[in-house]
Amino acid sequence: MTGHSSDPALLSLHAVRLAGMAATDAVADRFALRRAEAEELLLDFQAFGWLTWVDFAGTNGWTLTAAGRAENDRRLARELDETGSAAAVRGVYERFLPHNAHLQKACTDWQLRPTPADPLSVNDHLDPIWDRPVLDALDVLDAVLVRLVADLTTALDRFAGYDERFDRALGRALAGDPAWVTGVGIDSCHTVWMELHEDLLATLGIARGAEPLLG
Repeated sequence: MTGHSSDPALLSLHAVRLAGMAATDAVADRFALRRAEAEELLLDFQAFGWLTWVDFAGTNGWTLTAAGRAENDRRLARELDETGSAAAVRGVYERFLPHNAHLQKACTDWQLRPTPADPLSVNDHLDPIWDRPVLDALDVLDAVLVRLVADLTTALDRFAGYDERFDRALGRALAGDPAWVTGVGIDSCHTVWMELHEDLLATLGIARGAEPLLG
C-alpha cells in the first residue's frame, strides 16, 4: 500500500532542495519524472525566481534561491495538511532520531581509527576487526530503514527508495569498497541517510537547530 502521490511541480522543486544542486536529468531521475516535464518546470521556477543555475569550476546545476526554499516549504506544508499525513510522518521522524545518533557514530568510526599518538588518525581500512562492527551497525540500520520507509510511504509515496539506496551502498561497502559508507558525490550510506534526514525536516518544517536531543 502506498500513500499520496505528490504532484510533479512539488517533486521537481523538492528534488533540487534534497540534492543541494542538481542538473535537469538528476531532477527528473530523482522522482522518475519525464525529462521534458521536469525541464519545463525548472525553467518556470527560474522565471519565478525560485531557482538559479550555477556554473562554477566545472560543476553546474540548479539550486534553490531563498524564495525557492520558502516556496518549497509552503508546498510541503500544504501537502501535509491536505493529506492529513503530519502525525504519520512525525511519528516516523521521532523513531528515526535515535538511530541517527547510531549512524553518526558508525560514520565517525569508519573514518577514524584513533591511536595513542593520534586520536584523529584516519582509518585506512586495513584492520577488518575495527571495520566489522561498523558494517554490522550499518546492517542493523539497513533493516531499520526498511520499516521506517514502509511507514512513510503509506502516507506519502515520494519517500520511497531510501531503504533500497542505502542497501545498495551497504552492499558495495561489504563487497570491499569503503567509499560507499561515507563517500561524497556518490549515493553512499551517509549520503542517503542525510538526505532522508533533510527530507523529514523539510516535510515537517523543522529547523535543524530546533531538533529535540534524543539518544
